[in-house]
Amino acid sequence: MVEDGDDVNLLLADQEGTIGHGELAVPPDGLCWISVVSCLLLACSYVGSLYVWKSDLPRDHPTVIKRRFTSVLIVSALSPIFVWTWREVTGVRASPSLWALMGIRFEGLIPAIVLPLLLTMVLFLGPVIQLAMDCPWSFMDGIRVAFDPWFWKLCFSDMRWLRNQVVAPLTEELVFRACMLPMLVPCTSPSTAIFTCPLFFGVAHFHHVIELLRFRQGSVSGIFLSAVFQFSYTAVFGAYTAFIFIRTGHLVGPVLCHSFCNYMGFPAVSTAMEHQHRFTVLSCYLLGVLLFFLFLFPLTDPTYYGLPTPVCTLSSSHSSLCVS
Repeated sequence: MVEDGDDVNLLLADQEGTIGHGELAVPPDGLCWISVVSCLLLACSYVGSLYVWKSDLPRDHPTVIKRRFTSVLIVSALSPIFVWTWREVTGVRASPSLWALMGIRFEGLIPAIVLPLLLTMVLFLGPVIQLAMDCPWSFMDGIRVAFDPWFWKLCFSDMRWLRNQVVAPLTEELVFRACMLPMLVPCTSPSTAIFTCPLFFGVAHFHHVIELLRFRQGSVSGIFLSAVFQFSYTAVFGAYTAFIFIRTGHLVGPVLCHSFCNYMGFPAVSTAMEHQHRFTVLSCYLLGVLLFFLFLFPLTDPTYYGLPTPVCTLSSSHSSLCVS
């Protein structure tokens, strides 16, 4: 961790091979181009790995899902090499380890597990209340099911559930947040990186257009409108998890939030407006959004997770995101 009084915990190797400690460093020439190209290559590697298998089956077929698990898990396992190579090429040095920069660390782990997920559940207050109202189970039934090992055995044997709740959140957050943000923050700023990083994430989801066109699941115009909508909300979601990553310095928070959001899906506002208790449901929707913005910064206060968060030590400028 940085010593008190250090302006920036960024270490850059100079032309003579010496290292400057705690200096307000100027990013090396070409850093941004190298960072952007590295992120682009990483995104292409992730998406491209999904298509190394030749198959006429749809993406939700268990065989296709299993093959894609193999591909994305290999790419994800190799993704830290991109960050290490980027660091060696650019000469950027930081005192936190490579794993800490990628959000894999123990300091502040418990708050990182609980608080971001709680914040996301607050945002989904309306959909959660709507789901609870429409659920045929009682609260105690839900508790019993949640602690039933057979229930979890069925979940983990379901390839679609495993993809949506485990593999996709883990691999996508590792590749598109934990690996890309450390490469983007030094050449921009934490604030700019939050809105730059999700562009790679949003564009990566355009590959679903190939699937839809291939199996003719709708008109061409409808498919592309759906793709634009998906790009929009995945980019917004990506900005949110990038915000969590920078504020907490942990990978686990974005992964859990991603899994929860995949489970909940996009809020069914139109269904809520037709609900028999629509006033209550819509009020919870509004309350959830208001509470989310009220607690957004308090629940992600970096002091809970160890100050400064590792990725913030890569910034050559001070950012309000990196302080409480």
